[in-house]
Amino acid sequence: MRAPLLLCLTLLASLAQAAEPSATLEGPTAGWRYAGLLDRSENPAVAYPTPPIDRGGQRNRTLIEGRLANIGQVRQPHRLVVNGNPLPLYTDDQGRFVRPYAFGAGSNGVEVVSGDGKTLRRVQFYEANTHRTPARLRVVLGWDDPKAELDLHIVTPDGQHAFWADPVMSNGGGLDTDSVDGPGPEMFTMTAPLHGTYLVYVNYWGNLGAGGYNFDAGSNQNEVITSQISLVFNENTVNEKRETFIVPLRAIGELLLVKSFNF
Repeated sequence: MRAPLLLCLTLLASLAQAAEPSATLEGPTAGWRYAGLLDRSENPAVAYPTPPIDRGGQRNRTLIEGRLANIGQVRQPHRLVVNGNPLPLYTDDQGRFVRPYAFGAGSNGVEVVSGDGKTLRRVQFYEANTHRTPARLRVVLGWDDPKAELDLHIVTPDGQHAFWADPVMSNGGGLDTDSVDGPGPEMFTMTAPLHGTYLVYVNYWGNLGAGGYNFDAGSNQNEVITSQISLVFNENTVNEKRETFIVPLRAIGELLLVKSFNF
């Protein structure tokens, strides 16, 4: 009797282990990296959930690609934590995800976290391309509704305005990533910030469905969209500081001032 019982217990344990949530990351890979020599991301194509037109400045951009398996029916969205910036993570029907990110020089980390808070996969890599100057000012926007389109707007001390229609500024700042397929990230970067007052806004622009963009109230997924804005100073240095803001959005057209700060 013992042998069949042990066999059953072993099979049950194997099935339970096989059903555990897991994640794979095809890129970026861990270790030492010199982008420009090994990285071929100058014209990235993001494919979830629909091929978007990414209007950002395309500086220092890398795709984060991978797959989630056995994720079950977790109520909370999974998260992609990049250099400490948590972003809601959604997948296609096969569990695949592809998101753009603009990495700076130095140590970078990518972590996939399940909806119940478990770390599924983590990679650390060192970007050795010194031409990639670390960002002294970074603003990262993400949100928890894949059927909504939110936009990041930044006004710099000289009065320039970076947003989806005009992503690159003459002062060296601009949107590195302007994700147009939900749920972000959108990223603003300056390596040599001007002194003065900055304004950070978030706009609920519209919704995204099978037929493309629309302005139909209620065609998004959540009644209240929770956006998260991370303000990061001196990223990837010993002097790094960050602030995080949680901003709810309810109606298409809302434009909210998230933060006014002096640099």
